[in-house]
Amino acid sequence: MSTTIIQVADLHKQFKDNQVLTGLDLQIEAGQIVGLLGTNGSGKSTLIKCLLGLLRPTSGTSSVFNENSWDLSAKSKSRLGYVSQEYILLPWMTVKAMTEYTGAFYEHWDYDYVNVLLKEWNLDEKQRVGALSVGQRQKLAVILALGHHPELLILDEPVASLDPVARRQFLQSLIEFTEEEENTILFSTHITSDLERVASHVVFLQEGIVGFSGELDSLKGQVKRIRITAEQDLPLSLNLPGTLRSQVDGKHALLAVKDFQAEVLETLSKDLNATFTIEDLNLEEIFLELSGVSSLTEEEITL
Repeated sequence: MSTTIIQVADLHKQFKDNQVLTGLDLQIEAGQIVGLLGTNGSGKSTLIKCLLGLLRPTSGTSSVFNENSWDLSAKSKSRLGYVSQEYILLPWMTVKAMTEYTGAFYEHWDYDYVNVLLKEWNLDEKQRVGALSVGQRQKLAVILALGHHPELLILDEPVASLDPVARRQFLQSLIEFTEEEENTILFSTHITSDLERVASHVVFLQEGIVGFSGELDSLKGQVKRIRITAEQDLPLSLNLPGTLRSQVDGKHALLAVKDFQAEVLETLSKDLNATFTIEDLNLEEIFLELSGVSSLTEEEITL
């Protein structure tokens, strides 16, 4: 039986005249690896901070481990791991001292596990934190969040400064982390290829609410690109339900469709005396289509 780890209902957050979250609902179950996607300003970081009790909601409710986020107990906080975009490390400490200092706050800190990660990610435990590169400091921040084996790990743009090799190491560590302990991860990033490698579920934020929440495979099944070719010029509006984007150029058309239904498309093709092809999209292409940004140039319509 699944256990709900995160529960959000009708969440609003306003900063002066700026409405960031506008009635957001969300539920995340134990063991899920959830990719959090959205354009800049969609509310990703605000949602995360409300979940962690770092921001008080304007209205609505947010709970983690069945506790109100604003009043999380020390026990619940000890079950959390968090890496923010503005993580703060102590520059005068060595890497080893930083891990020991952080570990002192946790009853079940795993020094052996931390040391393994330091070696795998090529961090010199004797080097001072202030002398580390931006990418190295980001690695260290992630290791500090993993050291107590949190039941819920929340990551807000954790790999923005990592090179491709380091990102692969990081993603592999996440996979091993969840496989061995079946813990839950909420992972916000603009690098959709990373999410595609590890995420089981996706949450897409759009204008302060959830535009999609579900399994990654389900999202890929719902959003498709369709190419239509007819013997005569097509109407400028094809009226296909769920159309996100439509480009018509004479006898050719290119559409992106959400909630794709093959039988509806078959009926349309008969009415237009046209043929069609259906293309699968990767997560980046789906994100662009849902965000209202075309992932193709106009020249590609007729290709």
